[in-house]
Amino acid sequence: MTGPAHAPYDTLKPIADGIWIIDGAPVRSNWLMRGTRATVVKLHDGSLWVYAPTTLTTNLQAELDALGPVKHLIVPNTKYLTVLPVWQATYMDAIVYGAPGVPELAEGRAERVRVDCELDIDQAEAEWDGQLGQMLVRGSWRHREMVFFHHDSATLILADLIQAHDTNAMPAWMRPIVWLAGTEHTDGKMPYLMARGFNREALEESVEKLIAFAPERVILSQGHWYQSNGTAELQRAFRRLVGSQQWLRALTTMERMRNHKSK
Repeated sequence: MTGPAHAPYDTLKPIADGIWIIDGAPVRSNWLMRGTRATVVKLHDGSLWVYAPTTLTTNLQAELDALGPVKHLIVPNTKYLTVLPVWQATYMDAIVYGAPGVPELAEGRAERVRVDCELDIDQAEAEWDGQLGQMLVRGSWRHREMVFFHHDSATLILADLIQAHDTNAMPAWMRPIVWLAGTEHTDGKMPYLMARGFNREALEESVEKLIAFAPERVILSQGHWYQSNGTAELQRAFRRLVGSQQWLRALTTMERMRNHKSK
């Protein structure tokens, strides 16, 4: 099942103990008006960790300040640098962590953007080790996305790996774009063009790790998100990838059993 509608915008919405989302107003991305969504986690030391920051308004800043100090800003892939200068100017002590490729892109931008650290692709940073798991989704040089798992709430946090756009809220002329991309909210998944840029085996390995987290919910930065049955939603979204590999493993196991019996 998909999560609630995006509005109201630019306000903290609790989804479990210690974790909130912020739904941002739709922004234009190429031909598509898409929603945006940040995730906020309150770490055990009381500091705030913000994934895929959205537009920072005065009211949102007041809500965050009342919740705790913003200390960690996460740029999950190269598409999330636009609003970063405002966050950096507001929270000057916050450390900015970027996915692979983000620091290099930030250096080449005309506006002032600072990325302090490149995220470790295999293990959590010391500041949130034991609270958030992290990993790079492997298999593509074009789309390198860092994803996280909040242990206390069993919540998987993604950016664009899965998209689930609500075509009912779009102008009629935009809907075919979403349908062709395969990212309509009734069957959210990785966009077809993005999937074509991944090595199948590497992506399968990453997806199996995501499923192994056994998430109860899955937050997406684009479109609806999944409040419950998170593991099943992952299996559904990647059913072609996971399904074909399950068949291959089953056939391999049968072949081994047949060879064992013939000896």
